[in-house]
Amino acid sequence: MEVRTICCIGAGYVGGPTMSVIAQKCPHIKVTVVDINARRIAAWNDENLDNLPVYEPGLADVVKEARGRNLFFSTEVDKAIDEAEMIFISVNTPTKTYGIGKGMAADLKHIELCARQIATVARTNKIIVEKSTLPVRTAEALRSILDNTGNGVEYDILSNPEFLAEGTAIEDLFNADRVLIGGDDTPRGKRAKQALVNIYANWLPKDRILTTNVWSSELSKLTANAYLAQRVSSINALSELCEVTGADVTEVARAIGSDSRIGSKFLKASVGFGGSCFQKDILNLVYIAKSYGLNAVADYWEQVIIMNDHQKKRFAQRIVRTLFNTVSGKKIAIMGWAFKKDTNDTRESAAIYVTDYLLSELAEVTIYDPKVKKEKILADLDYLNTRSEEENRALVNVVNDPYEACEDAHAVAILTEWDEFKTYEWERVFKNMLKPAFLFDGRAILDTEKLEEVGFKTYTIGKGE
Repeated sequence: MEVRTICCIGAGYVGGPTMSVIAQKCPHIKVTVVDINARRIAAWNDENLDNLPVYEPGLADVVKEARGRNLFFSTEVDKAIDEAEMIFISVNTPTKTYGIGKGMAADLKHIELCARQIATVARTNKIIVEKSTLPVRTAEALRSILDNTGNGVEYDILSNPEFLAEGTAIEDLFNADRVLIGGDDTPRGKRAKQALVNIYANWLPKDRILTTNVWSSELSKLTANAYLAQRVSSINALSELCEVTGADVTEVARAIGSDSRIGSKFLKASVGFGGSCFQKDILNLVYIAKSYGLNAVADYWEQVIIMNDHQKKRFAQRIVRTLFNTVSGKKIAIMGWAFKKDTNDTRESAAIYVTDYLLSELAEVTIYDPKVKKEKILADLDYLNTRSEEENRALVNVVNDPYEACEDAHAVAILTEWDEFKTYEWERVFKNMLKPAFLFDGRAILDTEKLEEVGFKTYTIGKGE
């Protein structure tokens, strides 16, 4: 089967970039990305490519080439579902904030709504592709909804989890380590899997396109993120030990990363991991393990989250302790709000929680990020519901100039590893700060010796004093 029409439900950080690349690489396939959020769709259609709702290096060029040719963004969800031979579901699956599984289980209400809408609209056979991160055996629930509509439509359900790293998503799509496609091993299931294999094979070697059963594919996504997060929490746990023993976590990481059995990736100590996937997927894994009575397994993976939360709080406490145990009325400059460089995604960013802690100590916080807008920063703080919106706006100032952010500040805290931070005139920054001037490098991206030469007192995670 050769697919000619694709619909993707969800125009967010996964659906938008993934479908843009598929459209660019497969000009013979019509790709329509739909979303009920009219403002988001309008941003995807904006002539000014700087206004795309997702920032990824290289994304604007891909959209520019394919949009209007065979890539379309629309709010006409029913029309796109009706026309499509293959439908990707790429909607948000946040952690539940209510009911059974609150705080751990994935909230699948958007997935269910998609399935019911497809079942209502579809009049021809469809291949349904799970692109959202989902708990194992979600495909079973999808099938139950789709196969009991009584309209005679046949559905094949595939799992095709994304393994994109935000900030390098376009390169990850162009040159993926692997594409995973899970489906039934029936003759129909194999044909459906091959249809999706054929799409990716337009630009990827076939030996990188792996096929499994659908349950293995669903679980592999959760497991991959859990393993990566585990490495981050492991090196962060060691960073605290390094600080009290006089060791340097960077040197320790280099030493252990040189072991070919371990490798060097995800061994950079920091203020903590963020993003949409790591915490959510581990909590989901914990919930699944607990639901099967595997409490030791659940406790093991939950510790990864506990360590990550500890690292954020420890960093914020260090700022307070260094500034003579009080930050009340003191200006703290927060440099970076996105959870990592080269993205405007702020979900679970360490900066949110560090700032929230400082605000609880009545610090006056000024924030600068080159890609995250003021409205998003304030919305992130409001969402925590720690204090009123009025209180947040009284204590928080968001600026567009990094030097303005640092002017008259008692301390600077670097919370995103933006490359531009490495090129600042830090002597100029220091002269405009109050003395003594403190710099807290939560991502270990600066040369602290040079900073100390110009007058900063520095703290870097994982470096002994």
